Amino acid sequence: MDSVDKREIEHSEKRDHDHPDASEEYDPYEVQNLHRQLKNRHIAMISIGGVIGTGLFLGTAKSLANGGPAGLLLGFITMGTIVFAVMNCLGEMVAYLPIPGGHIKLAERFVSPAFSFAMGWNYWYNWTIVLPTELSAAAVLVNYWIGPERVSNAVWIIIFLIIVVVINFFGARAYGEAEFWFASIKILTIMGLIILGIIIDAGGAPPNHEVIGVRYWQDPGPWVQYEGIPGAFGRFLGYFSVLLNAAFSFIGTEIVAIAAGETSNPRRNIPKAINKVYIRIVLFYVLGTFIIGLLVPSNDPKLLGSSSNANTSPFVIAINNANIQALPHIINACLLSSAWSAASSDLYTSSRALYGLAIAGNAPKIFARVSKKRGLPYVSLVFCAMFSLLAFMGISSGSSTVFGWFQGMTSMCGLITWTCIGITYLRFYYGMKAQGIDRNTLPFKSPLQPFFGYYVVITTTFINLFSGWSVFLEGHWDTATFVTNYLPLPVAIILFVGATILRKSKFVRASEMDFHTGISEIEQEALHEEKPTTLMGKFFDAL
Repeated sequence: MDSVDKREIEHSEKRDHDHPDASEEYDPYEVQNLHRQLKNRHIAMISIGGVIGTGLFLGTAKSLANGGPAGLLLGFITMGTIVFAVMNCLGEMVAYLPIPGGHIKLAERFVSPAFSFAMGWNYWYNWTIVLPTELSAAAVLVNYWIGPERVSNAVWIIIFLIIVVVINFFGARAYGEAEFWFASIKILTIMGLIILGIIIDAGGAPPNHEVIGVRYWQDPGPWVQYEGIPGAFGRFLGYFSVLLNAAFSFIGTEIVAIAAGETSNPRRNIPKAINKVYIRIVLFYVLGTFIIGLLVPSNDPKLLGSSSNANTSPFVIAINNANIQALPHIINACLLSSAWSAASSDLYTSSRALYGLAIAGNAPKIFARVSKKRGLPYVSLVFCAMFSLLAFMGISSGSSTVFGWFQGMTSMCGLITWTCIGITYLRFYYGMKAQGIDRNTLPFKSPLQPFFGYYVVITTTFINLFSGWSVFLEGHWDTATFVTNYLPLPVAIILFVGATILRKSKFVRASEMDFHTGISEIEQEALHEEKPTTLMGKFFDAL
């Protein structure tokens, strides 16, 4: 019997001694059997789809107006480094322990049950409220063609909701397949727009074939003085406002961790997805924002337009300025697919987060029920789908204000989750060190550790603390903005402190961390994975 098996038996005996009713507790491998239905191509596209969203197509408009082309580019580069660090921290843990519940369950193992409780409910709230937001956004995008005076937005919300629910109720494989094609559309769209942007900038657009070059970096200039504040401070505030918008655009990349519990051979497929994150960040976001800064001047009034459809996209503004017809309609259709894809991912992630809370004992056990045929956490799925009805609040003028408050808090919850992931990784790192486990034996060893872990915790905490800085400028106080930016932080702290006191939760000592439960099952699954035999299957496996 090798040392790993011995240590696993020791941990099992310790759990039976500490918890006499351990047989009634939820074991993520024996009792609650999520099925590993997501293949390599699914998890690869889910990781891409989590990065590319409407934030790149629409959110960059406000960022360009606030920070200028230099501030826009620098803000997304800075946030890209944070995302890369988050994904490396997460990837090392999840590739080693791809358990249901993802980082929520890992936080219980390596930090404390109370920390997992606070992190899990914060994460669940984030994705539960984002779901109706995306449904509302999809309805608004349809208004580009058919206005609400002809067909009520409520009709579109119902149609999109039914499709999203049906996709998720067919199980993880159906979700993965849908996300594969949705993400493919996003990739083709952004790559097409980048190529088109280069052509327009180089003077390839009819009828005048005017060369733009770096004209807008010279006039109105690379930077914007935020709210007219002079000097370097005004330029820094413009850059920092871009940083916040970029953070909101990137939130969702950690979905891979939640999907790991339903991924076939996660020890092989998760590292492959993580290793390509930097390519996606550089290719799609950094190159995309650089092209945007070349095509549209930061003082273009259309950047701050009131509509939420393709008309406010910097790419569409550049296309309209170049007198290219029909393309704005195609882009709006791609934006609609992005919102649709995001809604499907939101329902998937929120239901698995609730399932993770249940198997950790932080939510009623009924939410851990799984169907035998598809391995579907159907109770969690139904419960989370009910919150999508909040989308109807966005239709009436009165309730839309309250709905906007809910929506505003979700972004901060996402950043809090990243902070918690960084903390969990640092505990994981020092736990392995205390128990003498060589990180070189891990299926994925992330570089520059523990520097990346500290970098995530420090930068995301800084962004959280100063997220609502604009309300402190003279004449800019807004109570709703202040509350939506800062309420999630004390709520998360209250959840953690409350769970610590009421449940007498203690931090897990580094020497007592459980690195072995479930390892043998994961290794057995890796040995029995079916290799692709078709040409198409081999292509997507390589991709």
